[in-house]
Amino acid sequence: MGLMGTIWHRIPLSPAMLYLPIGFLLGPSGVSLVALDPYRNAALLTLLTEIALLISLFTVGLKLRVPLRDRIWRLPMRLGVIGMLVTSVLIACVAYFLLGLSLGVAALLGAILSPTDPVLASDVQIKDVGDRDRLRFSLSGEGGLNDGTAYPVVMFALFLLGVPEGRAYGEPTAILLALWGIVGGFLCGWLMARGTVGLALFLRRRYHQALGMEEFLTIGLIAVSYGVAHLIHGVGFIAVFAAGVAMRRIEHQASGPTQPSQVIGAVPAGDEPAVATDPDKAPAYMAETVLGFNQQLEHIAEFVMVLLMGIMLSAAGLSMQGVLLAVVVFLVVRPLAVLASLLGARVDRAQRWLMAWFGIRGIGSLYYLVFALQYEWPMAEKQRVVSLVLTAVTVSVLLHGISATPLMDNYHRRGKPRA
Repeated sequence: MGLMGTIWHRIPLSPAMLYLPIGFLLGPSGVSLVALDPYRNAALLTLLTEIALLISLFTVGLKLRVPLRDRIWRLPMRLGVIGMLVTSVLIACVAYFLLGLSLGVAALLGAILSPTDPVLASDVQIKDVGDRDRLRFSLSGEGGLNDGTAYPVVMFALFLLGVPEGRAYGEPTAILLALWGIVGGFLCGWLMARGTVGLALFLRRRYHQALGMEEFLTIGLIAVSYGVAHLIHGVGFIAVFAAGVAMRRIEHQASGPTQPSQVIGAVPAGDEPAVATDPDKAPAYMAETVLGFNQQLEHIAEFVMVLLMGIMLSAAGLSMQGVLLAVVVFLVVRPLAVLASLLGARVDRAQRWLMAWFGIRGIGSLYYLVFALQYEWPMAEKQRVVSLVLTAVTVSVLLHGISATPLMDNYHRRGKPRA
């Protein structure tokens, strides 16, 4: 990928479309170089996908350079909450009535496939910091939110399957628990970022301390936000997304409408400490340095996750029912969910159709799949869900990977409306 990077950007394919078949060939259906049992190794796979998802969520939040009071935030909020719930319910209905799954397994399948993931087709997500295009902003924000908002739904499905850990989500107070998880998680991440970043900037501006080591600042902030959110029973994924948004908000408040790259200007070699401690440039320099590091982590995480997905698919095998499910999800469920969540919203017709198409499934679905495999429920049902989910995600990687570049190029040629 290092040697092909320039060429890869010129062709209408996503990197995931290369990683996936390589993983498949490495697995049991190929050369059998890697044997990975997702059932016995569910805890390890959950940890790996969890880390990858946290990196992705923080990166997405750090790209959204728009105040929370701005009306454009209503679009990802609608898609990330209402759209996720509608998607989960509709997929569960398809699984129950058409695929013959039990109610609990159908609900779990709906919850697993409800999160979207714009990272696997980067052409549809925010390109430049401060991009206010409704389509890009909505899909990026939705992907940042619904990985967290899906958590209560997954736990409710586990309750239906008789898993003790999901019992609290089957009680009358479940709605309050879910609401607190979302709101508490967001507030936790926001406050942790405000405090941590504010302290680092204070030390840099006043004492010329806490310089460099943005890598540790990034990983530390992600870990602390996620951990503290869990301690207060908030949703950790939302906390990490909020931490990224909060760090960007601190930069935006300091820089104003000027783009951070313009605020920083050219930085001669060796002058980084002077820029990092400059009262006017310090917030922009920190945010952009952290974003650059996190994007590199994101590339590596995407590679590892899609490779693992290909290896797991090689062992589980493609499912024709999974292909059918993917077609129904992308052509029926996703458009209905977008229609329901955007009722009354001021969205251009082309943007609405593209939002309906780009309901990309990826790392979020993989995480909730292996997360659910940690618990005790019938093995035969586990195997069927694994095959269905991996097949549906594979179809998404292929269809959305091929269509992202030409559709987005056409969208930009026709002149996209602005927020």
